[in-house]
Amino acid sequence: MTFKDIFKSSFLENFNAISMLDMVLAILLSFAVGCFIFYIYKKTYPGIMYSQSFGVTLISLTMITTIVILAVTSNVVLSLGMVGALSIVRFRAAIKDPLDIVFLFWAIAVGIVLAAGLIPLAVIGSIVIGVILVVFVNVKVFDTPYITVITCENETAEREVTSYLSTNVRKSVVKSKTVAPGRIELNFEVRLEKGGDTSFVNGLTAIKGVTNAILVSYNGDYTA
Repeated sequence: MTFKDIFKSSFLENFNAISMLDMVLAILLSFAVGCFIFYIYKKTYPGIMYSQSFGVTLISLTMITTIVILAVTSNVVLSLGMVGALSIVRFRAAIKDPLDIVFLFWAIAVGIVLAAGLIPLAVIGSIVIGVILVVFVNVKVFDTPYITVITCENETAEREVTSYLSTNVRKSVVKSKTVAPGRIELNFEVRLEKGGDTSFVNGLTAIKGVTNAILVSYNGDYTA
């Protein structure tokens, strides 16, 4: 058997093994599930503004994966070519949030499962994953920490600030202290009382020797 005979063999006819209806159905389902993944991404995004481009990427990635797997399963030669082509592709986009990896892998997995014809698994699995993400990502196990930046003129004011915080917040810990002639800057990590009352900041500025007081929330990723 020559090399030419191999490419004339009957296994190349598998390209038509998938009907047009199945292709259209798989692509439409991948679009629908991709939109669902995008919706869950918006609902669970912990930042201030979610990335619109990343959301569109999730939808596109689901559909592209479905198309690629359909092509791979329908033609052996084409699958070998795709493996070679994809092996030389390098993606350099940085993933800032570990949760983004979950959504990317979710989109790829759904595309593969849909192309394999396991529609109930893709749909039901996506619903379960979406509910789990919404419940666990939005539930706050710990209260939100705050960073308080206070500028004092002298050590007397510093002692009064420390005493004031110990009685007006649930917890306060000094994170850093910067000293300069006539100026002391203190950074406290504070945990507020139930209800999140921030009026204690107003009381800080009323202390003699305190020139500035700033309160910011902090979750390890961004300030707001």
